[in-house]
Amino acid sequence: MVSRRNVLLASAAAAGVAALGLPRSAALRPAAAAEGGFEISRTRAEWRARLTPEQFAVLREEATERAGSSPLDKEKRTGLFHCAGCDLPVYSSQAKFDSGTGWPSFTASLDNAVATKIDRGFFMTRTEVHCRRCGGHLGHIFDDGPPPTGKRHCLNGVALKFAAA
Repeated sequence: MVSRRNVLLASAAAAGVAALGLPRSAALRPAAAAEGGFEISRTRAEWRARLTPEQFAVLREEATERAGSSPLDKEKRTGLFHCAGCDLPVYSSQAKFDSGTGWPSFTASLDNAVATKIDRGFFMTRTEVHCRRCGGHLGHIFDDGPPPTGKRHCLNGVALKFAAA
């Protein structure tokens, strides 16, 4: 029988995992982008060999890096942010803003750069954003951003590479 205490303990544990930025278990998260079906497709072993452990956890397992841990959050130069998995340009510095969240934030992506899906993990519904070319998980999109879009693309810095103009 499920007790109220067990539900509260499970909820607290899930919140703790989210706060620490650890990968979500397969039982709690939507399936990671399928291997195959993308312009750039690799096996899990190939992705592991190409990416750092942190990049693999975020891009391939939909983990979240710790807030404030990415130097890209404070990046102010003009340039493009590329997917760390496949080097596709995905965001411009022109759309970047300081959201105060501790993650690089943008009002919009570049045209034809990202795809989205619904994420119903951790007892909430969010919009997940992925690289459209390799399927790498970049972060989430929220409806609390500034004009002109009103969107906040809240991204994991470890999922990005910056190329100065």
